[in-house]
Amino acid sequence: MASTIQALPTEVVYLITAGEVIDSFASVVRELVENSLDAGATRIVVSLWPQQWRIRVADNGCGMNLDDLQQAATAHSTSKIRSGADLWKINSLGFRGEALHSLTTLADLEILSRPVGGNLGWRISYGDSGEVVQVEVTAIAPGTVVTVSHLFGNCSSRRQGLPTAAQQMKAVQATIHQIALCHPHVTWQIWQNDRQWFTISPASTTGQLLPQILPQVRQGDLQEVKLEIPNPPNSCTDAMNRVSPHSALNLVVGLPDRCHRHRPDWVRVAINGRMVKTPELEQTILSAFHRTLPRDRYPICFLHLAISPDQINWNRNPAKTEIYLNEIIYWQEQITQAINQALSISSSNLKEAVHTTRVSKLLKAAEAKGGYNFNPQNPKPCTDAINRVSPNSLKAVAQVSNTYIVAEHPGGMWLVEQHIAHERVLYEQLCDDWQLVPVEPSIILYQLSPAQVSQLQRIGLEIEPFGEQLWAVRNIPAPLQQRGDCAQAILELSWGGDLQTAQVAVACRSAIRNGTPMNQQEMQTLLDNWQRTRNPRTCPHGRPIYLSLEESALARFFRRNWVIGKSHGI
Repeated sequence: MASTIQALPTEVVYLITAGEVIDSFASVVRELVENSLDAGATRIVVSLWPQQWRIRVADNGCGMNLDDLQQAATAHSTSKIRSGADLWKINSLGFRGEALHSLTTLADLEILSRPVGGNLGWRISYGDSGEVVQVEVTAIAPGTVVTVSHLFGNCSSRRQGLPTAAQQMKAVQATIHQIALCHPHVTWQIWQNDRQWFTISPASTTGQLLPQILPQVRQGDLQEVKLEIPNPPNSCTDAMNRVSPHSALNLVVGLPDRCHRHRPDWVRVAINGRMVKTPELEQTILSAFHRTLPRDRYPICFLHLAISPDQINWNRNPAKTEIYLNEIIYWQEQITQAINQALSISSSNLKEAVHTTRVSKLLKAAEAKGGYNFNPQNPKPCTDAINRVSPNSLKAVAQVSNTYIVAEHPGGMWLVEQHIAHERVLYEQLCDDWQLVPVEPSIILYQLSPAQVSQLQRIGLEIEPFGEQLWAVRNIPAPLQQRGDCAQAILELSWGGDLQTAQVAVACRSAIRNGTPMNQQEMQTLLDNWQRTRNPRTCPHGRPIYLSLEESALARFFRRNWVIGKSHGI
C-alpha cells in the first residue's frame, strides 16, 4: 500500500492560513475526531483524563500504513490536498496537516494504526517537531488510536491560563455534540477518568439524533426538511471541480407552537460536515421565524448545507469555523423557502400535536392501539390521513363557546382558536399588501404628543393639526375602514414600534373576536384561508393556533383495541 501522506510544497503552505490550532482540550478532541471522520470512521471512542492532561481517540476508520505513520506528524503533511488548486476542492474536514505536528510540540504523541486489509499494526511515538522516536509492531484491529499525553506539559503558563477542568469538559461535550449533529450515522462513546460519561447512538437523520442532545425536545416537536437545490447560476461549471450539479439542504426546526428557547443558542449552521459561524445565514433563520414565536423567544433550528466545494473558502480561520461563502444572497433565499416549507401545514408534515400536559398524560395512560378499529373500511386511518391531507381537507364541524372551531380531517380532529387563526390570515395579508386608504370625514384625535405624531407619520399616515390639541388623520390602514373603534386603533398605532408592529396591531384589532358566533360557511372560509398562510402554526404573537387530536390518539384514549368479550369481563 503506497504512502498517501506527503509534505505540501512551500508555495501551498504560504497560501494556507497560519495560526494556533491546539489551544485547549476541546481543540485536541476536535482535530483528532475530524481526522477519524476523514478516515471513514463509523464508531469513535474518546477517552479523557483531565487531571493527567491525557486524551485518547480510537476509531474504526481506514487506518494508516507504516510509511504514512512516519510522515503523519511532520509539518504540513497531509493526504488530503496536493496543490494550491486543491484549496478550492476541499471535500475533507482537515487539509492543512498542522494538527498532529502541533501536538508533538505541545505534548507526547503516540499513534497505533492498522490499515483495513493490512496484516500488521504499528505503534509509533513522536518526538518534538514530529520526528519518529520509536517504532514497533503491535496487535490492533483495523483503525487508529491516537494518544496525547502531558498536554501543555512544556508550557505551564498555558495550563494556568486555561479554564477549570469542569469548564473544559463542558467545551469538549459541546464540541462532540456539534460534530455528531453533522454526522448522525456515527456511534460515539465518551469516557472520563475510565468511566463512561455519555454516548450518542447513530440515527438515520439529524432530526432523529437531536433529542439525544436536547433531551427536553421530543422528536414530534421537530420538523425535518431535505431538499436538493441547484447550485447558484454563477458558480463554476467545470465538471472536474464539481461534485454534483446540485447542492443539498437539510433543515431541522423546532415547531414554533411547541418548542423555543430563551436565547438564540440553538440557531446552528453547518456546511459540508462542519459547524460554522455565519452571521448572515443565522440572521436569515431568525428573520424567517419572526412573528411566529412569543416575545423574546428564539427558534431551535439546525441547518446543514452540502455545497459544491468551489462555493466555499475554508481558508479564513485556522479552526475553519469562519468561512467565505460565495453567492450568499442565493443561499439566504433558499434557506428562507425551506423554513417556510417546514412551518407550513401539509401532507408531508402533518403530525400529532397534543399541547397540554394533562391530555398527554391521559393518552399515555391509555392502552396502545391494536388491530380493532371502529371503521373497517379504513383500517389505517392515521397513515391514510397523512397521505391524503391537503390544504382544504379541514372540514368545519361546529363552534365551541363561540371561540373554538371544531374541524375534522381524515386523520382525526383539530380545535382551532378563531381569533388568532384570523389574526394570522390578516397579518400575512397586511405584510403582502399594506394599503392606506383615504378616509372621509377625517378621524380627529385629541392631545397627541410629538412622539405619537412622528410615529403615525413613520408608518405612512397623513396627519396634520386641526386646531388646539387636535389632529386630523386623513388616511388609515384598509382593514380599519369599516370599524367603529377606528380612532382607538389609530391611538394604539401611535404608541411606537416599526411598520411590522403596526401590522400586527391592525391584524389583532381587525380579527374576529372570541365570543362571536359564526355559521358553517364562515368557519369553513376561515379554515381554508388559514391553512394557506405561510406560518399557520402560531399567531404573530407566538401563540399556538390549533390543538390536534389524531385518530390513533383517540383510539388509545377510548380503548378501542379491547376485545368485546374481555371488556365485558368474559
